[in-house]
Amino acid sequence: MIERNHLRIIQALADHGSLTAAANALFVTQPALSHQMRYLEQKLEVALWERQGRKLRLTQAGDLLLRVAGQVLPVLEQTEQTLQAYGEGQEGILRLGVECHPCYEWLKGILADYLLAMPKMDVDIVHKFQFSGLEGLLNFHIDLLVTPDKVKQEGLVYAPLFDYELVLLVANDHPLATQDMIEADALENELLLTFPVPHERLDVYSQFLMPAGVNPKHKAMESIDIMIQMVGLQRGVTVLPNWLATFYTKTMAVKIIRLGKKGVMKTLFAAMREAEQKVPYMRCFVELGQQKSMDVSE
Repeated sequence: MIERNHLRIIQALADHGSLTAAANALFVTQPALSHQMRYLEQKLEVALWERQGRKLRLTQAGDLLLRVAGQVLPVLEQTEQTLQAYGEGQEGILRLGVECHPCYEWLKGILADYLLAMPKMDVDIVHKFQFSGLEGLLNFHIDLLVTPDKVKQEGLVYAPLFDYELVLLVANDHPLATQDMIEADALENELLLTFPVPHERLDVYSQFLMPAGVNPKHKAMESIDIMIQMVGLQRGVTVLPNWLATFYTKTMAVKIIRLGKKGVMKTLFAAMREAEQKVPYMRCFVELGQQKSMDVSE
């Protein structure tokens, strides 16, 4: 009874607020749009929207249908794209989710190569699911998740891209710069510059500081470049993947220090739905990502 077109209409009404604007967005006439919605309301025996002057307001039933549209339409669109990809293997949109700030720096290095290798593909980076990427992946809002956290989930697979080490970055003239390795208590009185992420999701806390009972002062920052400038001015210290930290040691007066005798080791993964891991455009991204790992490890 409820058809895909009805979901598209209810979404357009919510987005645009009037019949005329919704009809224009869907490239249909206003009478045709009104007819389809009246037909659905008659079949469901419930009002989906009501007028407020020149505007439209969704009823409680309309809000429910709108939530369903938000869940169902992306799944249908992604399913069609994947089915087409099975046949062609090289055309469509790859929707990427990213779960760590430094991953964006790595992603910038692979996107150009990917688009050159897959000229009929487009890439959409979905910021909405940052730090809750599994939800986006499981609900078909994204196709591939770049993440350092491997969480077992039925129906998902994780392709390892490369291994790396988290390291401390300090100014060359910082008192800790004389050390090649530190233990957690050395950061007790330091200002730790971090990304705006809950502590439990920061590996430096979960794998290095918390086990030692150390909780230094911290300051959250969005920009990596500004963060490194602050480090270089002795306004704090920060922790980054070694491949990214190495890049900044070539351009800024900063030094890398190991965290603990064994270091804090991590792996970057590409998480995918199991049924789609062999789709050619997915395989291409993973293979290029693994090749790029050779560059960052050199």
